[in-house]
Amino acid sequence: MLHMQRVQIRLTEEQVSALKRQAEGTGEGLSEQLQRAVDAWIATTERDAIVRRALEAIGGFHSGLGDLAENHDDYLTASDE
Repeated sequence: MLHMQRVQIRLTEEQVSALKRQAEGTGEGLSEQLQRAVDAWIATTERDAIVRRALEAIGGFHSGLGDLAENHDDYLTASDE
């Protein structure tokens, strides 16, 4: 079992009411809902960071070949020889 650490957070009345309504429909407690929400936020944040790094890499490399787009097949077959 994972070790859980107790934390204290402050939520608005509207946030707590919404969580309680959701909990009634799912049978989960507030803690489980908050844990899932935090897990989803972490996954989204990590995915966004990966996408951002990938987008930053676009255009960062140059083959040195001015005609690569037009003659890519020739370069591929030449590397097999």
